[in-house]
Amino acid sequence: MPNNNNGYPSSLSAWTTVVILMVAYVLSFIDRQILNLLVEPIRRDLVISDTQMSLLMGLSFALFYTICGIPLGRLADTRSRRGLIAIGVLFWSAATAACGMAKLYWQFLICRIGVGVGEAALSPAAYSLIADSFPAERRATAISVYSMGVYLGSGIAFLLGGLVIQFASAQGDLVLPVLGEVRPWQLIFLILGAAGVLFTLLMLAVREPVRRGVGAGVAVPLAEVGRYIRSNRRTVLCHNFGFAGLAFAGYGSAAWIPSFFIRTYGWDAGQVGIVYGSIVAVFGCLGIVCGGRLADRLVKRGHSDANMRVGLIAALGALPLVVLFPLMGNALWASILLAPTVFFLSMPFGVAPAAIQEIMPNSMRGQASAIYLFVITLIGLGIGPTAVALVTDFVFADDKALRYSLLIVTTLAVLASVVLLWMSLKPYRESLLRLQQWVPAQAADTSLAQPKIA
Repeated sequence: MPNNNNGYPSSLSAWTTVVILMVAYVLSFIDRQILNLLVEPIRRDLVISDTQMSLLMGLSFALFYTICGIPLGRLADTRSRRGLIAIGVLFWSAATAACGMAKLYWQFLICRIGVGVGEAALSPAAYSLIADSFPAERRATAISVYSMGVYLGSGIAFLLGGLVIQFASAQGDLVLPVLGEVRPWQLIFLILGAAGVLFTLLMLAVREPVRRGVGAGVAVPLAEVGRYIRSNRRTVLCHNFGFAGLAFAGYGSAAWIPSFFIRTYGWDAGQVGIVYGSIVAVFGCLGIVCGGRLADRLVKRGHSDANMRVGLIAALGALPLVVLFPLMGNALWASILLAPTVFFLSMPFGVAPAAIQEIMPNSMRGQASAIYLFVITLIGLGIGPTAVALVTDFVFADDKALRYSLLIVTTLAVLASVVLLWMSLKPYRESLLRLQQWVPAQAADTSLAQPKIA
């Protein structure tokens, strides 16, 4: 039932959509991040090297996630977004379950590619759905609540990983009907895959909102999408690469913080999973929701560039923390400083996609979101973890120097983000004005072709 807010869906319907989409995002990030704490048992059973394992953790997933995201983003602009998400969830859940049945490295690699392809369908369609369900002054908060799935999912993945390791040491292998003997790490992939398949039933509760805003309902040729993005290239480049720097710092540190605690302070993997997983789940969610609320408050005060301002505030807040936490003399202080670090690094990832929705015509939102996800995922997930490893291996050549690799890589990335996000403020305001003047090429041609009445 519509409310009296300019024809947007009712608050109940809109927030139901957000919560369901957030659960999908949680599932996707559990599937994506669970490998970080299961390195040793998977390496042992598949007989693979660190380099092969790193391809499973990052590049194999990120490459296909980003490549498939752009055509799937275009589908989100022209087809049923709910249906696209449901198909994507089914696909990545089946691929996750298949990871649990892989016996050889190449089988696992193909399954991880499948997870990346399926997950590429989610966020461009979800951002578009949410943008059409909420007015502008509530949009950043709504997208931030959806984006909490990143931190809930990552936190749960670390917690699950820690519990699986503890369970494995106590129980050993299991025997399942049909599948026979499975390792504990295989069981977790099978459970996650089954949970995803069941989740698709929840998508029936999502209603497709009416597409609204500039360009709503207009099928825009790909060439025109390219022209419009090029006309906003300063905004798009500063936005995408500015937030990518924070993703680089976030993914790069997240991949190696468990090893940092193990190598530097002598913790075991189960202990790291529980402590770090709790920090990520709690402070990641707090950060991303606070970022969205702050942006919406700034919009009400008349700041049209509110989403970009919040990104800049987050980068400035994170900068001293990424320098300090790796240098702490004991694990307690490192854990305490990690909490605000995770808070600030999570703040931008609700407002970043919200900013894209604000500057793009409705008929280009999915595609622009996919390009944004392409950049931050390839740079953040695809390169971030490897950059930390390269500094450890080739600059210090000492596993114990991981703390300094984390400090150097994350500090440089956050510094770059501060510069780029500061540079983005003026071009972003110009892009908002440009959107109001945009007319689809077909509409312009039609208006020119109309006969003039004397």
